[in-house]
Amino acid sequence: MEEAHTPTPPLSSASSEGSTDVDIRALNEKIQKESSFVDLLTMEMDKVIIGQKHMTERLLIGLLSNGHVLLEGVPGLAKTLAINTLAKAIDAKFSRVQFTPDLLPADIIGTMIYNQKQEAFTVKKGPIFANFVLADEINRAPAKVQSALLEAMQERQITIGEETFHLPEPFLVLATQNPIEQEGTYPLPEAQVDRFMLKVVLDYPKKEEEKIIIRNNISKAGFPKPNRVLKPEDILKARNVVREVYMDEKIEQYIVNIVDATRHPEDYNLAEYKNLITFGGSPRASINLALASKAYAFIKRRGYVIPEDVRAICHDVLRHRIGLSYEAEAENITSTDIINGILNNVEIP
Repeated sequence: MEEAHTPTPPLSSASSEGSTDVDIRALNEKIQKESSFVDLLTMEMDKVIIGQKHMTERLLIGLLSNGHVLLEGVPGLAKTLAINTLAKAIDAKFSRVQFTPDLLPADIIGTMIYNQKQEAFTVKKGPIFANFVLADEINRAPAKVQSALLEAMQERQITIGEETFHLPEPFLVLATQNPIEQEGTYPLPEAQVDRFMLKVVLDYPKKEEEKIIIRNNISKAGFPKPNRVLKPEDILKARNVVREVYMDEKIEQYIVNIVDATRHPEDYNLAEYKNLITFGGSPRASINLALASKAYAFIKRRGYVIPEDVRAICHDVLRHRIGLSYEAEAENITSTDIINGILNNVEIP
């Protein structure tokens, strides 16, 4: 969703942290300069990923916000290709783990191996030690394996034996799940789903886009390859700049109201939702919505957050954080329907 309008920012404004006034014009100029790499990175990804603009944009938001992304879509929609392309464009280490019912936690995080020469146990690190980790079809593995990712996703560290190892930075987990097949799959625990900053639902490409996809795959010249345009250090630097994006206290209140409406819909003229929602978003939802809104403003080359930024990213942040009752499922009401109702009823600043 693009912003409906871009209001002219005030020259200065009181900081939401209560510090001295923020020079919005100077900050805007700084963000426009620092975000120049976004176009370059997007251009490289567009060489390989045709269409799916929503997915590539959300991957960038997750990367810039230090948040993980859960992709849901049928096979063949370039989910694996997208993160591989992103890793190559940033010159980062990429690893892929194909989740299966017989996978063990040690297959992901690593294990202790006895070294006969040294007569001691040594640590063999698993594929989780990479900048970009693709957990392919994550819902095919049992909860014990899925939970092995929890420490890595939340703490950015792994404990093997008595040793704790910090994961490389940046560190992004991209998990995929197939929404069609239910046989042989395990639903993700709510605690783990909440660790994903965004849940992105993918759709089929348009006809014109699919024609280009076919041409790229059967061309004599070979499949397009992205160039390395960034280093991991550039992303870490950009993350610090993203946090400088100005967010007015009214926008903060707007975010709080949206999340609160998932918990107490009756307070926002949505009493009909009370029996449809079993639980709403936690404070982690509010934090992620604020961070993602800042990253979205950064991608749009703007130094301040507007309500349209919050609304544009809201579905991806909240859709997996709203528990639906049996009544909602019986009436074919989805979390998307509920978020639409909330956005239509919560007052926009």
